Amino acid sequence: MGNESIEASFLSIFALISFFIFLIISKYSHLIKDGILLDNDFIKPQAFHELPVTRSGGIAAIISLSFFFAIYYLLYSKILYDYLLISYTMFFIGFADDIRINIKPIKRLIMMILSLFIIIYFLPIKISNIDIPFLVSFLNNKLFSSLFILLCFLFVINGSNLIDGFNGLLSINLIIINLILTYINLNSSNLEFSIFLISQIIILLSFLLFNFPNSKIFLGDGGAYLMGSLVGLNTIITNNLNPDISSFFFCTLLFYLFFEVFFSFFRKIFQKKSPIHPDDKHLHMLSYYRISSIYGKNKGNYLNSIFINTIYFILIIPGFHLMKDPVLSRYWFLSLLLIYIFIYVRLYRLTKN
Repeated sequence: MGNESIEASFLSIFALISFFIFLIISKYSHLIKDGILLDNDFIKPQAFHELPVTRSGGIAAIISLSFFFAIYYLLYSKILYDYLLISYTMFFIGFADDIRINIKPIKRLIMMILSLFIIIYFLPIKISNIDIPFLVSFLNNKLFSSLFILLCFLFVINGSNLIDGFNGLLSINLIIINLILTYINLNSSNLEFSIFLISQIIILLSFLLFNFPNSKIFLGDGGAYLMGSLVGLNTIITNNLNPDISSFFFCTLLFYLFFEVFFSFFRKIFQKKSPIHPDDKHLHMLSYYRISSIYGKNKGNYLNSIFINTIYFILIIPGFHLMKDPVLSRYWFLSLLLIYIFIYVRLYRLTKN
């Protein structure tokens, strides 16, 4: 009981620290280098705001996370090398765009691939529980395992950046995922890891206070890459710590982030567009056009996030009940991909009309 009291006090103090970090950053970050962090590009396809908003949420998130790492070391005398390297590396790659350093998308992708591969290969980061029999033997090969995990990270990180365009859309989605991961780890008595998951929920909630329903701050590419990489690593570790749960359940949890990138890539190729350049035909954009036509642009922005995350949450509930059955979990995951395509086609036709 004594340790639990100390950890609860620690999380309470951390929540206050995180809140004030976001408060200060949101209030004063527009002063940095003549407003270099202000997003005042209203012409780009993924712009759905009408006033300049600072893209400094990633700065507040990485500062809050740094405080957590320091206090975590004082509590447990452990350095989380995997989280440290991945979070800081991904943040700075994304943050370069936030401060308007002109890096072409393909070069940024190459930077991400090389840095992630080095971290995954040399730490190493592994997946020890997977319900795809033919992959089990391949994952024993260090090179193949590193490439497979690299691909997983790329989908989740880029998916996070892709849907980060509406107030609360990404942060609410990541909160739902981390809450479920926390529930699983608390049930399996992984208390220490659960503390880390709760700290990330606190950071996301602190951000949400300044981003939803009306936005005073954006995560920016740095924040989206940072929080996406964290949830990717959270899922891998939870999968490894809970071998009784089907790995397809964790695919179900991440299906929206993963399939948004996968589907968009092949959709753009089919439409003869560049698969690495943004457009306004993503699922969350089509749903926004439909909702804003009824409720207006301002309400449509945050109502769209509520709509998508409500549908997402409803769709993963069956997976939650099937998570210890590998066969049913696999079929439900595949069903979600078909449901996504059905919803997308329906919205596309409605929007086109």
